[in-house]
Amino acid sequence: MLLLARGPKAKAWLCQLRPPVPPMTPGNEALHMRPRRHFSWQGPPQGPRLRTRLLITALFGKERRRQQQRTEALRQAAVGQGDFSLLDHQGLTRCKADFRGQWVLMYFGFTHCPDICPDELEKLVQVVQQLEAKPGLPPVQPIFITVDPERDDVAAMARYVRDFHPRLLGLTGSVEQVAQASRSYRVYYSAGPKDEDQDYIVDHSIAIYLLNPDGLFTDYYGRGRSAEQIADSVQRHMAAFRSVL
Repeated sequence: MLLLARGPKAKAWLCQLRPPVPPMTPGNEALHMRPRRHFSWQGPPQGPRLRTRLLITALFGKERRRQQQRTEALRQAAVGQGDFSLLDHQGLTRCKADFRGQWVLMYFGFTHCPDICPDELEKLVQVVQQLEAKPGLPPVQPIFITVDPERDDVAAMARYVRDFHPRLLGLTGSVEQVAQASRSYRVYYSAGPKDEDQDYIVDHSIAIYLLNPDGLFTDYYGRGRSAEQIADSVQRHMAAFRSVL
């Protein structure tokens, strides 16, 4: 066993045991440099970074659950459960099954509407264009269904929809066919009194409906929702969609 003595003599003796350090001369600078420590492994993120990731994950999960709950609640409202048979603006018969496998944005209105319908259709078109600009998303079919079949025949619908979007599909039909489609989506409409020019305004519900590829009503958007808000909502529905057919 080596015993270390204390005192000045012991300190001098210990100093003699250390190897002498040569004076610094050109070529031996490395002998006077302290070694650096290198760490190649980094542990898991700690502190604010980890808390931020956990917060983002929790918010994403909460938003997805909220979206699923809203979808289920709207589905139980039995909106859009029935079928319809209408004529498109090219004169072809269309039913809801024709749009199976597609996302659909649908609006009910009439071509003689002075302001609200053009504004809402323009907003619908903006939503479609915003989604088209995002790579990887499926296309969305825009549809306009008239609630004024007495004036909005096939020719009138063809003239009207071409001013909005090349893929906007106008649907019309008999008074009974339009009434059936409107009831299916719980759309209210009522024609007002005619003026001296036999013109009249149709009071109706204002909403844009979203149908998923299963043909099921998924969401709706009122006048207060912007095109950006609707596009974000549609994109979230696309991400959460799971076919039940």
